[in-house]
Amino acid sequence: MATCSLGNDSTDEPDDPGAASFGNFINYYTFNPPENRLSLIPATLLQDLGFGDGRHPTEILDVGCNSGELSIAFYKHVVQEPECQQESDQTQVHLLGCDLDDVLIHRAQQANPLPRSITFLQLDVMKDAGQLQDYLTQRGCSCFHVCLCLAVTMWVHLHHGDSGLLRLLSHLASISQHLLLEAQPWKCYRSAARRLRKLGRADFDHFKALKIRGDIAGHAREHLEEQCGMELIQSFGNTTWDRELLLFKKRCEKEEFSSEAEEQQGDEL
Repeated sequence: MATCSLGNDSTDEPDDPGAASFGNFINYYTFNPPENRLSLIPATLLQDLGFGDGRHPTEILDVGCNSGELSIAFYKHVVQEPECQQESDQTQVHLLGCDLDDVLIHRAQQANPLPRSITFLQLDVMKDAGQLQDYLTQRGCSCFHVCLCLAVTMWVHLHHGDSGLLRLLSHLASISQHLLLEAQPWKCYRSAARRLRKLGRADFDHFKALKIRGDIAGHAREHLEEQCGMELIQSFGNTTWDRELLLFKKRCEKEEFSSEAEEQQGDEL
């Protein structure tokens, strides 16, 4: 799942997955197929969250979409069958998949069976926040209703450090009502660094200096809940790669006000 600036890393040593030092594996879905996540996510997800009724627009963002197979499969999984089969200009559920790797995005665009409903855009989520806002403005929405951030956090963390990881989470929380997060565990960091060393490449810039270690998902949850105004509302369990799928929801201002008032009252007592 490529999310950080790179040269043409997707085409270097294409048969070696270790060559994708930004997560931009060209064959990612051959060893981690969409079903590994979708088997845990209910097909009624949009309805359960109050979206996808066909009368109001629903915007979905998939960050680090790679070549788009999961984006397309997720859309078909959660959108009612008639809308997928009879795509029209009146389609109310739209998905934007973004990745910084132009080769992977081109592949996603070429294979996209639902071009009116699904859009693939090449951008670096750490640098091109304005493009996401422009997209929302064009769609007439202030935020995405659901954001997918699956197997992305580690690559941002390794290339942008602790502050970059927290900045990513804060940004996604600021533009999303719901965030579906799959954070790679710390053992994946060690494996990624080991692959680079075996290839004779320089180590990740921030790997040795990272302070956020151990329970990465726990650190992410703490930041989202304490700093970003979100709350964990559902765990869909662990994938076959033993990564937990966590669904967060943005707290409304009334809930935040009530929570702050209770804390203040407790301090006074």
